Amino acid sequence: MRRRPSPTLLVTLVLVLVCAHGAVGPASTSAGAARHAVLITLDGVRTEEIFGGIDLAVLKSVIEDGTLEEAPLYRRYWAPTPEERRRKLMPFFWGTLMRDHGSIAGDRSRGSRVMLANRHRFSYPGYAEILTGTPRDREIDSNAPRRNPYPTVLEFLRRALGLDRHGVAAFASWEIFRWIVEHDEGALTLNAGYEAFDHADADVHRLSAAQFETRTPWDSVRHDMYTFRLAMAHLASARPRVLYLALGETDDWAHDRRYDRTLQALEQTDTYLRELWAWLQNDAGYRDRTAILVTVDHGRGRTAADWHKHGDDVEGAQETWLAAIGPDWPRRGVWTNAQDVSASQVAATLARALGVDYRSAAPEAGPPVEHLWGE
Repeated sequence: MRRRPSPTLLVTLVLVLVCAHGAVGPASTSAGAARHAVLITLDGVRTEEIFGGIDLAVLKSVIEDGTLEEAPLYRRYWAPTPEERRRKLMPFFWGTLMRDHGSIAGDRSRGSRVMLANRHRFSYPGYAEILTGTPRDREIDSNAPRRNPYPTVLEFLRRALGLDRHGVAAFASWEIFRWIVEHDEGALTLNAGYEAFDHADADVHRLSAAQFETRTPWDSVRHDMYTFRLAMAHLASARPRVLYLALGETDDWAHDRRYDRTLQALEQTDTYLRELWAWLQNDAGYRDRTAILVTVDHGRGRTAADWHKHGDDVEGAQETWLAAIGPDWPRRGVWTNAQDVSASQVAATLARALGVDYRSAAPEAGPPVEHLWGE
């Protein structure tokens, strides 16, 4: 529930590709165990689209001219079954990651729910719950740029694993992450919103500069392409143990009621997941040694009237989802008739994947999601 700026003309986005590959690092000390972790959040992506693809009711509500069958979104994304529709929207996520390497919770039609514990149901409170393991309803009740009053799991992992600040990194499209991910300023490598990124590679330097020439319609959110490319450059050069990637365009296009751009952003995210996975699997230090969690900060309304909204008065905004891919997690596909999961469990789950106990430092945090380990 961000404060909405007045829309401005979207400058034509010039794609800048960075090809930066670092040297192969040391292999994991124990085969089959996670040595690295990647946390990915996709701002405000509904369970409806993740599990069912394009929502026909929403599509009908945004068509202004012509028939449903003539609509470009219908021709591109529609299919008779939810399984076909979601695979059209995110072919790599569903056709490779969830089929062969991971599992996903949150499909209510299959008896699985992932819920927010915080009552606010918008961004900062949602991210704070994910990163601290506890709803912070009293202390964090707005999206104002205020320093997180609690240390995050990212800061805990840096200390627990004995890493320098380059070993734990966060790249985000929304500038408020400069306050969300750190309790102690400067603890991590952090780049969020329209922010220059210092890097020795000339291509990365040019990429960093280009973000200021290709503005979005939102003052505080840059294009996800820059966030992803800068994160990949850091991954290749600094080889962090822990990487947090926070993409944001899905939420902002939805607030603008641009269902077309929302779906396109989600489809583009699928290509980022494909590229990230290929990089990890092509590197001996990360291949089969990396745990990946993908989730969201909040849901949205369930209907054509409120799909673009979220907040404490929007039913459905408390419903989220969690996907997990990792060497220690044997489950595959969509969870069925499983115990409810809370967003408050993400932090401890991330830490346990790396062999450390987050609740030793934050006993009030939610426990790890035991179901991932087959327990």
